[in-house]
Amino acid sequence: MSAFDEAEVLMGVQVRKWIVQSEQINSDGDHRAERPVRHVVVAAVLINPYAGRFSPELDLLADAGAVLGRIFTEQATAALGGEIASYGKAGIVGEHGELEHIAALLHPRFGAPTREVSGGVSILPSAKKRGGQGATIDIPLHHKKAMMIRTHFDAVEFRVGDAPRANEIVVALAASDGPRLHARVGGLSESDARGEDGLR
Repeated sequence: MSAFDEAEVLMGVQVRKWIVQSEQINSDGDHRAERPVRHVVVAAVLINPYAGRFSPELDLLADAGAVLGRIFTEQATAALGGEIASYGKAGIVGEHGELEHIAALLHPRFGAPTREVSGGVSILPSAKKRGGQGATIDIPLHHKKAMMIRTHFDAVEFRVGDAPRANEIVVALAASDGPRLHARVGGLSESDARGEDGLR
């Protein structure tokens, strides 16, 4: 059984599709990097158990978020071939769902296992929106230890061509193994960051 299969069993929320997207950035502005930077997105297309109805409790999605946080981070680490430097999360809900359904996935229980697996301290920046099949979302990134490190302020554009359908949710974790290429706008450096409070 794969890690993705195990996640689906643990969650109790049906997954229509798992996605792993990876890119290696060798240059920017026609200036080649000393070291390429890699971005990955690990995502799932979920059947929304609350689509088309109002529920005061969203426990199924909150519980699923805890499982997804761990599995996504493990898979992102493997896809990067090394340690995560920065991270972020996002979701797109289909027509018959609510923005709060994404919030239930991303906020109550997703972050703790993500930080545990990645060795992170800072909160995960996030984005959420409503959209139809093929909708794009920019997933924000910042440093996992100290969110004030400007070199790691970034974003990854992500979409799934056939999702979300009206009764679905796309949920995703983005991660990077380094800063923006040629970052040079000052601020707190990675070497000077304390990494104790998630800010500095």
